Amino acid sequence: METLLALPEGGEWIVLLVVVVLLFGANRLPELTRNTARALVELKKITREAKLDPSPVEPTAEERARPAVSDVEEVRPGARVEGEQPQQKPVSDG
Repeated sequence: METLLALPEGGEWIVLLVVVVLLFGANRLPELTRNTARALVELKKITREAKLDPSPVEPTAEERARPAVSDVEEVRPGARVEGEQPQQKPVSDG
């Protein structure tokens, strides 16, 4: 079975670390790792809550009032709309 995604090994990690340090600077690395860890914790919290509460999300009143994509007819450029008078091009005095 062929692996679709391979993780870096050995020296590749060192090259990646050097590239990250060059891009972001050594002073910002602790901040970046801290923010990444917070994001992962928040993601885990949300997925855990979603597993515990499988109830569907109710649409808001605004979403219910908005027509669905299938309810809207496609209007092509240049197409006439019912009740609309055709536009006449102005005549130049040239």
